[in-house]
Amino acid sequence: MKYYLIGVKGSGMSALASLLFDLGNIVVGYDDSLEEKFTMKGLQIRNIKVYHDDSFKPSSDFIVCYSNAISSNHKEIKRLQGLNLKMIKYQDLIGSLTKQYETISISGTHGKTTTSLMTASVLDNYLGCNYFVGDGRGHGNINNKLFVLESCEYNKHFLSYYPKTLIITNIELEHTECYKDIDDIINNFNILANRASNLILCGEDSNTKKLKLDKKAYYYGFDNNNDLVAKNLDLNNETSSFDVYYQGKFFDHYDLKVFGKHMVLDSLACIMTSILYKVPKEIIKENLNNFNGAIRRFNEFIIDKTVIIDDYAHHPTELKSVLDSAKQKYPNKKIIGVFMPNTYSRTKNFLNDFSKVLNEFDYAFVFDIKCDREDPKDYPNITSDSIINKLEHGEKLSKETISKLLEYQDEVICFMSCANITPIIEEFKKILKNTYQA
Repeated sequence: MKYYLIGVKGSGMSALASLLFDLGNIVVGYDDSLEEKFTMKGLQIRNIKVYHDDSFKPSSDFIVCYSNAISSNHKEIKRLQGLNLKMIKYQDLIGSLTKQYETISISGTHGKTTTSLMTASVLDNYLGCNYFVGDGRGHGNINNKLFVLESCEYNKHFLSYYPKTLIITNIELEHTECYKDIDDIINNFNILANRASNLILCGEDSNTKKLKLDKKAYYYGFDNNNDLVAKNLDLNNETSSFDVYYQGKFFDHYDLKVFGKHMVLDSLACIMTSILYKVPKEIIKENLNNFNGAIRRFNEFIIDKTVIIDDYAHHPTELKSVLDSAKQKYPNKKIIGVFMPNTYSRTKNFLNDFSKVLNEFDYAFVFDIKCDREDPKDYPNITSDSIINKLEHGEKLSKETISKLLEYQDEVICFMSCANITPIIEEFKKILKNTYQA
């Protein structure tokens, strides 16, 4: 098959491009952005050509797949419609793959990417599996029977998927431009849950308990009433260590290189899945203990005595997870938050929550809201100042004023956003290096 992917630098589309390529398809991409993005590594390794204009002339047997970030009025979409090519939405193409392979779907408001990578790592090393992960990574082999899929609830995309096994890491209010309230979100998770044969749910999350299930589920967490339980936690500045008990019996001990209780929960989801797929415990342990995290999930850069954290966090709960992880690993340093809000709707609906968690940092900086899919005119009076005005110790920041962060040289500076904040981080790195060398 031949595919032309529109919006190919998006984290989901780039993963899909890599997966399709590995499965033996011809893949060509298009993207408006000329910027270097973290999602491009897989495309570059596979020499997938990316166009930025209308110079690619697809033959009549090309299938056009487009990201939902691309408007139906986009010039490239209109050009391709004029060529009478078959066109398919991103989630529908992924949905067709879930019917071809035994799919292990990882869903939830937070923790999907990390849990997906952990699970893919373990299963691929033992059984072989294809995978699609939301940090831009995709991998395939036509001989694999399993497919590990990060399944996003945005715009109900995950309802296009048909998993055999479903993990739900948590359910919170999110994507308020797509869902009217938390009950609406729970109902849609419920639809997906009752499609799966095997259910693995986080027992620490109150909303997973509200699901009306038509089958038994396996629960994981810290309380003894779960099927899989983490005990004797030791969250120190080198590891996240804990014992695991399965159905009341000791299973194994783990020493993770990643930080925070949320990472322990993500690993439990992976362990429970691995048990169901009969992976030997020594393989589970080896892969999890060597797991170094996903791209743009608590990624660290250390320049002299300054620690820079780059994280995809864009929801208040995720900002809190970054803070907790930073405190665990660097208990003797100040933790500085640098946040670029994404979407006006999220900012409006979580305004108090954002300000509350940012006030827990030693100091906080906030960029202007970055959003390509909403019109600011629809959200009057919602700006980054809406957050800043509620901060006890914080202020506005821009690329032009990034040198303000030098006041916190030698501390931990956490850059947090699902928008492309990488160019700003790179600019700050240059300034910081020059300061240390001066």
